[in-house]
Amino acid sequence: MADRYGADVLSTDWRAPKRGRAVEAPAELGAVVEEVTADWVGEIVAVERDLHTVTLEDRRGRRRTFPLGPGFLLEGKPVILVAPTRTTAPAKPTRTASGSIAVHDVRARVARASRIYVEGRHDAELVERVWGEDLRIEGVVVEYLGGVDDLAGHLRDFSPGPGRRVGVLVDHLVAGSKESRIADEIARSPLGEHVLVVGHPFVDVWQAVKPDRLGLAAWPTIPRSVEWKKGVCAHLGWPHATQTDIARAWQQILSRVSSYGDLEPALLGRVEELIDFVCAEE
Repeated sequence: MADRYGADVLSTDWRAPKRGRAVEAPAELGAVVEEVTADWVGEIVAVERDLHTVTLEDRRGRRRTFPLGPGFLLEGKPVILVAPTRTTAPAKPTRTASGSIAVHDVRARVARASRIYVEGRHDAELVERVWGEDLRIEGVVVEYLGGVDDLAGHLRDFSPGPGRRVGVLVDHLVAGSKESRIADEIARSPLGEHVLVVGHPFVDVWQAVKPDRLGLAAWPTIPRSVEWKKGVCAHLGWPHATQTDIARAWQQILSRVSSYGDLEPALLGRVEELIDFVCAEE
């Protein structure tokens, strides 16, 4: 006798979503996925194992970083993205983070007498992130200053000369600024022949990171009455009461930088100019 009511509906997974239950899938570079909460579709361009994050780049070249885990669609099906397993040694890159041709199996050169000075610790960390490999091959040491007010004193102590050049990267080097006056004075001084001071127009080196790497259309405008970094953190909803909070915020920003493509051209050109200057005499 036929069962007029059909099969027992409770015997199946009746709570399962229409698209099926999420299964684990490796976050393979080049795969296109959708992050459902942000409605963001993009190609996987980076996976940070230590930070447990995945970076997606959409068709306009904008990037956003999300935590690995649930909340993604792959080929229309829900997945839990996990870091891919390493079964073989990764292929050696053909380019460095700065875009230079990678040179493998070469020992770092003994440090040159010439130096590059940058204005702060964050500047030094950003330069290391993108140009570190190139600088080690060239034997160029980067040192950070507390600020440019004492730059002339640092230069006198260093005693620049032939084969002992100094390149200096300065924040907010714009016409009429204190920084531009200091740079002009050094250029006119006896030290100027062996010193090159260049700068970018940003209030702080944080702005040299493209804002869309943080999900921003543009870096926020902060009133002069508010400390700039704290104002940025407040805009992003990040803690900013202490110096430790600011340091954590910078690490969040720095984690979004994997190559020169994540930085503004106004910084890229200046750093390349300084590297060429300190290496030119040899």
